[in-house]
Amino acid sequence: MNVLIIDDDLGIRETLGTALETMGHEVEAANSRAAAEKKLRHESFEVAFLDIRLGAENGLDILPDLLRLSPRLAVIVITAYSSIETAVLAIQRGAFDYLAKPFKPAQIAQMLERVAKTRQLETRISDLEGQLSRPGADAELAATSDPKMQRLMEVAKKSASSDATILMLGESGTGKSALARQIHHWSSRAKEPFVTVSCPSLSRDLLESELFGHMKGAFTGAVATTWGKVAAADRGTLFLDEIGELPSEIQPKLLRLLQEREYERVGESKIRMANVRVIAATNRNLKEAVARGVFREDLLYRLDVISLHLPPLRERPGDVLAIAENQLQQLARQSGRSVKGFTEGARAVMERYSWPGNIRELRNVIERATILTTGEQIDVTDLPSSLSESPEKSPGVGGAYSIEEIEAEHIRQVLARSKNLQQAATILKLDPTTLLRKRKSLNL
Repeated sequence: MNVLIIDDDLGIRETLGTALETMGHEVEAANSRAAAEKKLRHESFEVAFLDIRLGAENGLDILPDLLRLSPRLAVIVITAYSSIETAVLAIQRGAFDYLAKPFKPAQIAQMLERVAKTRQLETRISDLEGQLSRPGADAELAATSDPKMQRLMEVAKKSASSDATILMLGESGTGKSALARQIHHWSSRAKEPFVTVSCPSLSRDLLESELFGHMKGAFTGAVATTWGKVAAADRGTLFLDEIGELPSEIQPKLLRLLQEREYERVGESKIRMANVRVIAATNRNLKEAVARGVFREDLLYRLDVISLHLPPLRERPGDVLAIAENQLQQLARQSGRSVKGFTEGARAVMERYSWPGNIRELRNVIERATILTTGEQIDVTDLPSSLSESPEKSPGVGGAYSIEEIEAEHIRQVLARSKNLQQAATILKLDPTTLLRKRKSLNL
């Protein structure tokens, strides 16, 4: 952590600073209120050790002002004049805890461990609040019955136990970010931060700063030192969304992070170590990007240790209604609506639609219908008219399709709707061995 020592005693600053640096923390020191406030205005700190007797001032009097400058700062009050009354007053004014002089390195380490655990809990709560604010985001994972998706989930679950880099491929809206978060929850890093970086959202310079952090004055507008998302994800998972959009200038730095687990903040030459698990996602064909010279081949190899290809929703027809019902239950519960299901007409329309926006589009449609419907069931009239007007999503009888295409699509849809291979074989009136052979030859 980045720690600020606020004490007018040079001996205390040096001794405490040495102990903290030995523990692996970054340390800055201030000998007065003015110096401390200047530090807090220009740099981010997680912890501050504040002496009660700070020259002519009382540390408890300046504590509220320090917290106004840095609301998430964990202030540990230190003093040689300890008493129950002083401890209570320190906590009332916003201190994280109280430490009496003289203290030992073990006490400092224990105190900082408590700060770290509190931060972890806050991150976890924030993560859960984020999930509640986007209801149903993980419904597609829980509701899937598609054989390909189930196999993919099995691979994802096995991969979670390692620290191997994972590359997720698939069209926009197929649930890559939801699966990345689920892998994080399955992993040994589940109690640590899950940090997302959207690669196309910022300019090259700002994206580099967002990832690795920067020093004050490193570029125009860098008015304070920041740590960056890599540091924020320490011991946790760093999710790089739309990695195919990563600027070529940043690709070598990401490669270094993956290979050496090290990086440098913008405007700083100090090498820092990163303990993060990287999951990347893209809807681009990275092999084509490599061939065009816009994506590094060695970076692709480093990213593609374990590859997960999420199929579009049109290839998972058996999941459409299951996901829709799961989403509806969560949205209705959150909004307090008594919507309980879908009419047969609405179900038929949703099954026929091609869902070019995939699960994201389905989620938006269900949310809209939940708000607009006046009954206990969502009807066709509650759905966007574009769903009814859309052409059928797959090869159909009488269309410009070959017999082989129609057969493959029919087998795929029956497999998707069946509980197992035997049930699908019974519906298709095929021997299970024959069906298994066809499924392999058609790559279903």
